[in-house]
Amino acid sequence: MKRPGWRELATSLAVVAVLTACTSDGPKVDAESKAKAAQTNAQLGMTYLHQGNLAAARDRIDKAVEQDPKTPQTQMAAGFLYDRLGDDKKAQSHYDQAVRLADGNPDVLNNAAVFYCRKGDKKRGEKLFLEAAGNAMYRTPAAAYTNAGRCARSDGRPADAETYFRKALAFQPDQPDALLQMADLNHDGGNDFQARAFLQRYMAIGPVNPQALWLGYRIERKLGDAVQSQEYARRLRTEFATSAETRELLEAEQGG
Repeated sequence: MKRPGWRELATSLAVVAVLTACTSDGPKVDAESKAKAAQTNAQLGMTYLHQGNLAAARDRIDKAVEQDPKTPQTQMAAGFLYDRLGDDKKAQSHYDQAVRLADGNPDVLNNAAVFYCRKGDKKRGEKLFLEAAGNAMYRTPAAAYTNAGRCARSDGRPADAETYFRKALAFQPDQPDALLQMADLNHDGGNDFQARAFLQRYMAIGPVNPQALWLGYRIERKLGDAVQSQEYARRLRTEFATSAETRELLEAEQGG
């Protein structure tokens, strides 16, 4: 190994020192190079994944895992990849390893939790969301609490879901998804005055989407406000004509 500033020395002690330095630093430099190459390949793979180029994404991410399988970033990238490819078994294996290597990294925990909740292991997903939310270094605890609420709700536990949504709103009163979820949760529970209040807060700050307009239509129908319900219906038909919610609206109107 050539080192700047070193010169050949005549003594055997100096020769031994140089050989020792080469022997010990070589593997370290090699490992660092592989780690950097893995990071670059994982980042490129994720770029390809976002672009929809799955073949290129797989090539890069598989290389990243081969080069450095012991970082949560490479394992998480592989989890994203195989989830996208529909290989749940392989995706879960990589997510499991990412969580094991994460050392409590809340971003890794949150991303893995999304997979677990979506694929059926809701208790584990909820647990990881809460771990992420409870990490003082996490930038968006409101999002993690909202995700935990969605997970609990899909598991048939509306009371737990409400607890998490309220925690999210305590951190961030204008968290749009938590507001919309609370509106929907209250509507499902028959508390449409409360549902209206949460939906109005959402409509004031959140992106208008067909889910919100369809929910608003149903809330106002329950509350007997025909004018407001028709306004929601008009906007739904006009702004989101091809949405599934508009089809539901048309079916509801045809059915009386």
